[in-house]
Amino acid sequence: MSTPPLAGAGMPPGAFSGTQAQAAREVNTASLCRIGQETVQDIVFRTMEIFQLLRNMQLPNGVTYHTATYQDRLAKLQEHLRQLSILFRKLRLVYDKCNENCAGLDPVPIEQLIPYVEEDGSKHDDRGAANQLRFASEERREIMEVNKKLKQKNQQLKQIMDQLRNLIWDINAMLAMRN
Repeated sequence: MSTPPLAGAGMPPGAFSGTQAQAAREVNTASLCRIGQETVQDIVFRTMEIFQLLRNMQLPNGVTYHTATYQDRLAKLQEHLRQLSILFRKLRLVYDKCNENCAGLDPVPIEQLIPYVEEDGSKHDDRGAANQLRFASEERREIMEVNKKLKQKNQQLKQIMDQLRNLIWDINAMLAMRN
């Protein structure tokens, strides 16, 4: 996760040479934000490494330990802390440069950055939703009426079938009595 060094990461802003100053002026705010994001990721990574080193380190509580190992781990810890300090200075430079680039911009209210349907459109949508609701309720009512009519027809057919069955039963009974 190494980031390309920002021109002047360890130097004050006025210490640029001619070509570096020209290149630094051409860096846009979006690329600065990307560099800032990568710097934050490096800071998090270095911090995790520091905590890993601290977790593996033994406290000098009177127990004999290897001085060379302790010195090596201490040197690594100090190097990580130094690099972390450099990364925070780099992040401060990127932050200041972004603020400098955005100083002339008019601040946009956050509400304008959130996409939503305006009131006129929402009234139109409400009318559309009301129309859809009305259409759906009419359709439901029609379906209920059709179901009601179907039940009535089914009952009529059942009555007719019962009458036919009784009629056939009577005819069969009369034929059986004749023989």
